[in-house]
Amino acid sequence: MPGADPAQDQRLNAALGILERLIGFDTESSKPNLDLIAYVEDYLKQLRVAFVRIPDAAAHKAALFATIGGNRDGGIVLAGHSDVVPVEGQAWTGDPFKLRLENGRLFGRGACDMKGFAATCLAMIPEFQNASLSRPLHILLTYDEEITCRGPLATIARFGTSLPRPAGVLVGEPTSMQVADAHKSAGAYTTKVHGREAHSSKPSLGASAVEAACELVSELRHFASGLAAKGDPSGRFDPPASTLHVGSICGGTARNIMAKLCRFEWEFRALPGVEQSLALRHLEDYAARALAPKLSCQTEILAEVPGLKPEKGSLAESLALKAAQQNATVTMPYASEAGQFQLAGIPAVVCGPGSIDQAHQPDEFIDIAQIEACIAFMRRLIAELR
Repeated sequence: MPGADPAQDQRLNAALGILERLIGFDTESSKPNLDLIAYVEDYLKQLRVAFVRIPDAAAHKAALFATIGGNRDGGIVLAGHSDVVPVEGQAWTGDPFKLRLENGRLFGRGACDMKGFAATCLAMIPEFQNASLSRPLHILLTYDEEITCRGPLATIARFGTSLPRPAGVLVGEPTSMQVADAHKSAGAYTTKVHGREAHSSKPSLGASAVEAACELVSELRHFASGLAAKGDPSGRFDPPASTLHVGSICGGTARNIMAKLCRFEWEFRALPGVEQSLALRHLEDYAARALAPKLSCQTEILAEVPGLKPEKGSLAESLALKAAQQNATVTMPYASEAGQFQLAGIPAVVCGPGSIDQAHQPDEFIDIAQIEACIAFMRRLIAELR
């Protein structure tokens, strides 16, 4: 890279080497991440960085919390998740768990979402160590972000007790290095409708769970239309409203049997300030009126990810804007772990390399230029923390 700063070359090379190792671990959310965590622990030991492993209840997965600059309150957390989405059924043109470089792009599962950020943070540790930091810097790797966003909760519960309580969190989800101060919440649900089997020639003897489920789905669509009509008062989100989506439905056993069971999966993405349980409560109230007495339904909450509300002037926002050399924040259409930190009273923003447009797809990639931009961001962050 002619003309590039030699120090940046060293950090870039280190980041690419670490990214190659991270992508080599198949950490799909349904699988353990412990091999990746063990690799990072070995790397931290070499650099004499203090860390704590926080396992999940089954000890199949773990978060990792590392500290540079002193074990005291008031630090800044650089947070990222170690899990990735599945590759099954996707048409990759190469091995998704082997990093490859083509035309300035780095391909591999998790390259963008979000092992590129994690690799950059780890590569920057020597510079973090050499700086006279006024606040500690922490690196947090979590798990299960792609399915529940509950991976950091065990770590958050220890803040202020067995772990230092940070003053701000920068979550490195792909934002093309823009600073996002808000995103919608996300709720994922499975609703099961229970009917009564009977011969289809005498429908009065039974109750079709399939027909009832379709009625509930129709009501959810009607409810979604009302949300769209209310719009987005802030004028900052795309799409400009809380949204609702039914992704799958299945039920019944044969065309001439009244269906005993039908289930559908759906999600609700609420604007900041909109109650996360709003759609679920509406569905339950409607079902109680419409299905009784022959049918019933139950809804299982698969995940409820809190939204991120703007906290203008917070330490996290201020530091991120200065490090990104930007004057304004943006919003993101997806949910992240940032809301979990905010719920715990810790200001958080989202800012990381890569574009969400490349995430979750076959041949997922991140531009090398985005890794370079993240390195520059980290250096400016160090300057703000001296």
